[in-house]
Amino acid sequence: MALMVAMAVASAELGEGALTCGQVGTGVASCLSYVMGKGPLTPGCCSGIKSINAAARTTADRQQACRCLKDIAASAKSINFGLAAGIPGKCGVSVGFPINPSVDCNK
Repeated sequence: MALMVAMAVASAELGEGALTCGQVGTGVASCLSYVMGKGPLTPGCCSGIKSINAAARTTADRQQACRCLKDIAASAKSINFGLAAGIPGKCGVSVGFPINPSVDCNK
């Protein structure tokens, strides 16, 4: 519940047209079982990653997507970051930043 409230607040602060944590959360929701080692990489996961990538047109959007992914990863337990890091490549997407918990989203 706290994560949902935080996402709503972040979404409200970003304003119209900006990428929101709600969009990022929706995009990666079908990837969670994969990164937790509980299921295969699904077409829905790749579709979500591609949607996020397409929505993150500006540097600010990409930085926001990065921050949202870090927040989601911090709230979820048992994420295999090796699996998570491989998703963009397996889905044919270049996200522009490494997928790991220590990435600096401002760079």
